[in-house]
Amino acid sequence: MSATKPLNVDDYEALAREKLSPMALAYYASGAHDEVTLRANRSAFERLALHHRVLVDVSRRDLATTVLGAKVSMPVLIAPTAFHGLACAERELATVRAAGKAGTVMTLSTLATCSVDAVCAAASGPVWFQLYVFKDRGATAALARRAEAAGAKALVLTVDAPLLGRRERDVRNRFALPQGLCVENLVPEGMSDLPASVADSGLAAYFESLIDPALTWRDLEWLRGTTRLPLILKGVVRADDARRAVDHGAAGVVVSNHGGRQLDTSPATIDVLPRVVDAVAGRIEVLLDGGVRRGTDVLKALALGARAVLVGRPILWGLAAGGEAGALAVLEILRAELDLAMALAGCPTVGHATRDLVTG
Repeated sequence: MSATKPLNVDDYEALAREKLSPMALAYYASGAHDEVTLRANRSAFERLALHHRVLVDVSRRDLATTVLGAKVSMPVLIAPTAFHGLACAERELATVRAAGKAGTVMTLSTLATCSVDAVCAAASGPVWFQLYVFKDRGATAALARRAEAAGAKALVLTVDAPLLGRRERDVRNRFALPQGLCVENLVPEGMSDLPASVADSGLAAYFESLIDPALTWRDLEWLRGTTRLPLILKGVVRADDARRAVDHGAAGVVVSNHGGRQLDTSPATIDVLPRVVDAVAGRIEVLLDGGVRRGTDVLKALALGARAVLVGRPILWGLAAGGEAGALAVLEILRAELDLAMALAGCPTVGHATRDLVTG
């Protein structure tokens, strides 16, 4: 790659590939099994066409919106991704500072290498906390309450990972965290270390031993009773599940296939977004992640009914390439691309991104 300034998310990925260790790169980049869904998330966006309007006054554009009632400067949020310490010495603290400077939400993973207390203390904007439910329900409830006490504004429950998807690159590498990194949020519960010396992915072994695969819809009432935080379900791709989320008191859903890292051949998220939006019929907010790499992707998701999108890997590429400044640069690239796409499509505000803009 040339020494010119990175122009887009792919440029940051190229820089990250030069800096990350082979194990860290494989962990961040990989999908499950044949990585069909990983590729589909991108190709589905590329299939969709934007039918731009003309002769619209777009001399001023407003990208601002709200999510769960909180104002954000643009409909691009940071998705939960694990182990930022593999990319950047400042770990998730760099990410949350970038989010604050960009005026958007950071979603902190349960599997972070900084604690929720430290991240919320460093935040200048909203932090949501992504939660896995452990077999030890007491530990899960304590973690949720700790997130609320630290200042998190929502719980994002990942619902598509009763077991970890088979990520063959991690299996070949026998993925493990380097010395000095652990799951900081689980230190008080004594569950902070991934198994060592396993003939597989250490993270897969961690999931199998600790995460509860018996979680059902009936358990959402229990979880909602652990804190006062609104609950968002992440990992929904079906209309009937979206309706169940409404019925069980969720404040929102994230249309997500875990970045292609869980059930391979599950559908691309942008393909199923419209049916989820139609199913909830405005009763709760719908977000989307998976494959967002351009401002035009964001505009397509908004047009198909998403309140906002979340980006995961692009933030990791920015962190690896340039720490906090790199993560912020990625967000600002997406902001600039979305602003241009809105202007060219005849959308002076995000509210003008309506379904008639998109076909495919």
